[in-house]
Amino acid sequence: MTDIENEQWPPTCSAALLHQRAELYQTIRAFFVEKGVLEVETPILSTAASCDLNLDSFSTNLSADQMLYLQTSPEFAMKRLLASGSGSIYQIAKSFRQSEQGRFHNPEFTLLEWYRVDFSLADLIEEMVELLMLCFGQNLAFRTVTYEQLFQQSTDINPHQASLSDLMGYAANQGNPEAVDICGDNLANGLDYVFSQYIQPKLRKDVVYFVTDYPVCMAMLAKLSGEQPVTAKRFEVYFNNVELSNGYEELTDADEQKKRFEHELKERQQADLACVPMDNNLLAALAHGMPNCSGVALGLDRLLMLMTDANSIDEVLAFPIDRA
Repeated sequence: MTDIENEQWPPTCSAALLHQRAELYQTIRAFFVEKGVLEVETPILSTAASCDLNLDSFSTNLSADQMLYLQTSPEFAMKRLLASGSGSIYQIAKSFRQSEQGRFHNPEFTLLEWYRVDFSLADLIEEMVELLMLCFGQNLAFRTVTYEQLFQQSTDINPHQASLSDLMGYAANQGNPEAVDICGDNLANGLDYVFSQYIQPKLRKDVVYFVTDYPVCMAMLAKLSGEQPVTAKRFEVYFNNVELSNGYEELTDADEQKKRFEHELKERQQADLACVPMDNNLLAALAHGMPNCSGVALGLDRLLMLMTDANSIDEVLAFPIDRA
């Protein structure tokens, strides 16, 4: 016998849900085996980190003068495999993002990420529809709509022409003057704020939305459309008002990618955020030559929430961060 007592030791999810997660992974793996897509594994620790203004990486010391970062997604390492000639690949990967905890967020989470060589975004959307219907075990209603269409319908604002002042003025008129402090001087943050607060909640709950053609300021890793583009080849998926995944027709130009990384690092500096090293291994891989491809990351914890009608991500995790 022991006198040790700790109410935090049990898992937060049921044994039945542990089985359902295992079955989901089996379904995913069988799907990609049938498609001839290779399962891969890449490091969780890296010498570089995401430069994204809105992503904070966990870090640890390998030695007194060597910092390593936990991956926010397996994207960069998977692209290095694509450049090496791997062909189409997928991964079920643990990923980590600091300062993200809430109903739909746990600092440690699981992503399904896959890349299809010579796929357009339309091809990838079609494949994702097939996978989602397989996971849910039923036919689902799907709608593809542009970012601009949703914005105009809900706010009467053209997101490709709006200034940050326009967006913050709209938020203030809706009773949210604090949006200015939340978004700072960043146009992408302003667009994201208006979308998440005033557009996303209006989406029909029984429809899977593929939202396409995002503004260029919101797509650091995607190809752009046309010679003088206002949109990027990016989509996001929403179901039951939950953001489920994010996909790109992937940027393969090393010089352009470096410019975008440098721009994000400058934005981080101006926002007084931690300076992180850009991924020079990725840039070298792109310079070597990455095939034309499209890729998407799908949050498996959120997918399980939708499949089980869970109210919180904690309900589908064995041990969320408070019990880790």
